[in-house]
Amino acid sequence: MKLFYAPGACSLAPHIVAREAGLELQLEKVDFKTRTLDSGADFSSINPKGYVPALQLDDGEILTEGPAIVQYLADQKPDTALVPACGTRARYRLQEMLGYVNSEIHKSYGPLFNPAITPAAREERVAYLHKRYSLLEGRLARHDYLVGDRFSAADAYLFTVTRWAELLKVDLSAFPTVLAFQKRIAARPAVRAALAAEGLAH
Repeated sequence: MKLFYAPGACSLAPHIVAREAGLELQLEKVDFKTRTLDSGADFSSINPKGYVPALQLDDGEILTEGPAIVQYLADQKPDTALVPACGTRARYRLQEMLGYVNSEIHKSYGPLFNPAITPAAREERVAYLHKRYSLLEGRLARHDYLVGDRFSAADAYLFTVTRWAELLKVDLSAFPTVLAFQKRIAARPAVRAALAAEGLAH
């Protein structure tokens, strides 16, 4: 399998899941500005959506969208319990949390990457993020992880997008439990390996 990624982008989540599962994964870097690969090939020919992650399966088929990819990868090694078994209530709880991180956290950071964002629009987005993190703060105060009592694909996703707060100068000091979660996940060997492979600081 091959993962098309950009360093530190949301593609870091499936990269982490693959390493946690012990899966062999080729990495192919995408230049965000030009939407080309290191080889010079046009990334849109692989994923017409134009963004990472994209996972090329062993038969050549392309799978897109992070929440789908992390579940696919984790399901290749069910003994790792990175996702609960299909059809169980616990699996739907995982999907519930992946959906929350995807729509309420990930997408809320998006406008903040735009250098032309107005101060008023930025303030509104940050306030919205704070509201959404407050729910996670409460959840992580009761449990070390988002779903159940062990690390899951949802934790990889939350860790990945929350890393953007520092880059974008989003103050999360009001959420000490979330910040403690970030440090705890960053210390995991598979996470450290993924960060190093993408040339990112630990």
